Amino acid sequence: MRLRLLLLPSLRSKLHPPPRHCCSSSPITNGVASRRRFSTEGSAPRPVIGPDSVEVLGYSYPRDDFTNVTPKILEKVGRNLHNQSHHPLWLIKERIKAHFYSSYMGRWGNPLFSVHDNLSPVVTVEQNFDRSEDPINSVSIIHSSPVAECLPLVVSRATMLRAHTSAHQSDLVRSGLDAFLLAGDVYRRDEIDASHYPVFHQMEGVRLFSNHELFSQVKDGHQLSLFESGGRRTPQKQETHTLEAVKLVEFNLKQTLTRLITNLFGDLEVRWVDCYFPFTHPSFEMEVRFHGDWLEVLGCGVMEQELLNSAGAGNKLGWAFGLGLERLAMVLYSIPDIRLFWSQDERFLKQFRVQDIHQPICFQPLSKYPPLHNDISFWLPDDGFTENDFYELVRSVGGDLVEKVSLVDDFTHPKTGRRSHCYRIVYRHMERTLTQQEVAVVHGQIQQDAESELGVQGRY
Repeated sequence: MRLRLLLLPSLRSKLHPPPRHCCSSSPITNGVASRRRFSTEGSAPRPVIGPDSVEVLGYSYPRDDFTNVTPKILEKVGRNLHNQSHHPLWLIKERIKAHFYSSYMGRWGNPLFSVHDNLSPVVTVEQNFDRSEDPINSVSIIHSSPVAECLPLVVSRATMLRAHTSAHQSDLVRSGLDAFLLAGDVYRRDEIDASHYPVFHQMEGVRLFSNHELFSQVKDGHQLSLFESGGRRTPQKQETHTLEAVKLVEFNLKQTLTRLITNLFGDLEVRWVDCYFPFTHPSFEMEVRFHGDWLEVLGCGVMEQELLNSAGAGNKLGWAFGLGLERLAMVLYSIPDIRLFWSQDERFLKQFRVQDIHQPICFQPLSKYPPLHNDISFWLPDDGFTENDFYELVRSVGGDLVEKVSLVDDFTHPKTGRRSHCYRIVYRHMERTLTQQEVAVVHGQIQQDAESELGVQGRY
């Protein structure tokens, strides 16, 4: 889940792990970094991965056995699409920010919610997963994450590219903030299709309540309390919370989000679905009836009290929500492919240069260039195979030329018991027609790297 404030120096240092500052860099001409820089345009990105270090945003981190971030991913770091004026993600972020600024005021007439949209995406493993154990052990989540559908991209043993904006939640609460919005780019190893991309953007909100703030408008509120001793965890509440406190926080959360979505979409039918998130309980997904279908738009819940306790806010109770900016933009602006958000084609960008951020926009598709389909089939290694590793390899070699990867055949040999997969890779350039000759070069590199790096045996 998660006017810009200037962070206090002490907070700024906490939000960025302490790497060794890098003053210069030299080109990389060997190893994975150079082989993976594949482009049909013929222009190589700035080298950032060396034999012993990974350079991100001017800082150098030691490269080790846990490093799995690729040059194709690091090309996106620092782009900050959500902060580029009149980019569709910027428009969505600004609309959400404007809504909270105009709807929720502090006691002195200033906006209640502060906004943080320029925090470094490089975080510690503990920040990302809010775990207290040694980071060496925590990095085992690279293959099995406690956060659903979150396979992280690791810079080094103790640092990673954040998999969600909640990585900054504890630090912001620890700094004394009670109400804030947080936006940023997040990174995950994921499947490849029109709605999934290894880099996307989240926005989340947090609101904390003291005993007085929550119960001040309630009759005999002075007799009520946020917490109870000897309680137990149920589907409705955590063990330390009173039921009346949770119900009030839940009501405030759902009312706040219903108003936000109404502001974005207009009057829509809304429903709440009970679900599980690791950092909230109870947790909910908000769905809206949009063009006849139920659409999931965000997740939210009552914050786990242990997180608040560890952040120095143990006397308060709070809620949090998180949403995907790409998902909202694709729906509101009818954008069909998530790769378009990274396009620098003027035909795409000019459609979002509007004077009023609330102005309705319906994206007019660019010329639809034909796709090219190539299959790749291989025997799986005996020591295990993870599909996400293959997806990441395809993405790192083919980049944005790859529109979709799908498993079309899963075969087990009846005599030997060996298992093979056949994947169909769809190539399509967003701005011009690809030739089969161009694609054959990229596809051949994928075949070669799959054998050398994943241990598969080709059947082509």
